[in-house]
Amino acid sequence: MTRRNILFVIITVLGCGGLGVLFGQVAGNGFASDTQIRGSLQQFTEIYNVVEQNYAEQVDPSKAIYDGAIPGMLRVLDPHSTFFDPKQFAQLEESQKGKYYGVGMTIGPRNNHVVVIAPLAGTPAARAGVRPGDIIIAVDGQPTDNMSTDDVVQKVRGPKGTTVHITVMREGSERPLEFALTRDEIRTYSVDVHFMIRPGIGYMHISSFDETTVRETQDALNQFGNLQGLILDLRQDPGGLLGAAVGVAGKFLPKGDVVVSQAGRASPEQVYRASQGDNGKDYPIVILVDRGTASGAEIVAGALQDHDRGLVAGENTFGKGLVQTVFQLSDNTGLALTTAKYYTPSGRLIQRNYTGVDLYDYYYGRENSNNANRQVKYTDSGRPVYGGDGITPDVKLASRKHNAFQDYLLAHFAFPNFAQDYLTRHQITKNVAVDDQMLQDFRNYLNQHQIAFTEEQLSQNLDWVKAGIKTELVTDAFGLDQGQVTKVETDPEVAEALNLLPQAKQLEQHAQQVIAERRAAAIPERKR
Repeated sequence: MTRRNILFVIITVLGCGGLGVLFGQVAGNGFASDTQIRGSLQQFTEIYNVVEQNYAEQVDPSKAIYDGAIPGMLRVLDPHSTFFDPKQFAQLEESQKGKYYGVGMTIGPRNNHVVVIAPLAGTPAARAGVRPGDIIIAVDGQPTDNMSTDDVVQKVRGPKGTTVHITVMREGSERPLEFALTRDEIRTYSVDVHFMIRPGIGYMHISSFDETTVRETQDALNQFGNLQGLILDLRQDPGGLLGAAVGVAGKFLPKGDVVVSQAGRASPEQVYRASQGDNGKDYPIVILVDRGTASGAEIVAGALQDHDRGLVAGENTFGKGLVQTVFQLSDNTGLALTTAKYYTPSGRLIQRNYTGVDLYDYYYGRENSNNANRQVKYTDSGRPVYGGDGITPDVKLASRKHNAFQDYLLAHFAFPNFAQDYLTRHQITKNVAVDDQMLQDFRNYLNQHQIAFTEEQLSQNLDWVKAGIKTELVTDAFGLDQGQVTKVETDPEVAEALNLLPQAKQLEQHAQQVIAERRAAAIPERKR
């Protein structure tokens, strides 16, 4: 058994590749020598042999390697080189394709249960009559009492054409309801919200960069028609495929403009340009970003900022300037290995420092940026932009964090539960107004369910409370898509972005003037 486990360890480690980086010192030519590799492998197997023979409990070799040795080796390189076990690798591939097989409903935890947030329009769940607020109490006869949301998701998903039985409890029903749902292909959209937020002004939120994002972006632009302005919302977009980010940026830049470049030790420099271009359309753009804007989303924001094509508003983005190449390994595992760094058109490397920083602080901590110590580059018109700490916005928007009272109401699911209760007695329209009577109904609901509040707290958070009530009412009554529209319409940062459109237009016009003057000065005067 010991020899077999050690053989498994060696095969797994060899299958992950990159031993010249992961084991031992690197030789003068940039690669580890055979002697160094053999010595490092021998030491590794000796250590594993001691652990396997002497540890207090029996050692699971796959757990020791998949969860321990390989992630540990990658962690010393950078925070973004990642090993995927078979389940994780399958999820990665699925997320990039923009589709999965299931029944089409968004679920989440609420009141210690797994609850349907909303069925997706046109899916098996919606056609069968599943409703927002339904409590999932069993899947295929197995109670969900001790299941997490992820556990329920995995049980509901499955091969296309197969059937899953879901049992729910619904408010007002005396007994559980049974649904036999036939799994189907469910499309997921990375351009998850797009609509005309004002006459002539479009709003588009991109949640990730996947195989279908470029097409979805073009479809949204086609539906908008003749735009006079655009709010491009990249908040909480973690990025994704490099090609998708290049393609999206190219929708807003002149043909041939540089979008991004990348270079690494084992890969030559590559420059990516707008292949088709924006066909001369120059409507003003405001790009909304936050600290959750990362990777491919930063490529788009950085390209539009460096070319003075859009005004970036919000807070400093995440700061991920490392490119990962995904290698498929044996046993349906995968390795996302950092193979290059990327640079914005001005030459900025926006990667944040990760040396000596633990993973929690890297992902969730953030120090105030000091531009004085950062790399300085310049946009097409000569504006200074900075590297090393993400994309610095042109206009800072204060990050709106929940206060204690807001967190308290959210923890008690005050808005979705009130909406579900309210809609049992009232009908609403998509443009429902949260008036004084509805606010009084909300107070009564809080009192009935012993959710403590004061009038001062409600007054101080009145706009936020109204937005929460309206969003949940519209979501429950008209579906998730319309609920997302309502959430955007009541978002104060989106309102600020709309007010910044004239400034974005001035920015682009000034850049065009500066570039034209440079070109004119570069043309020698004809001799008379």
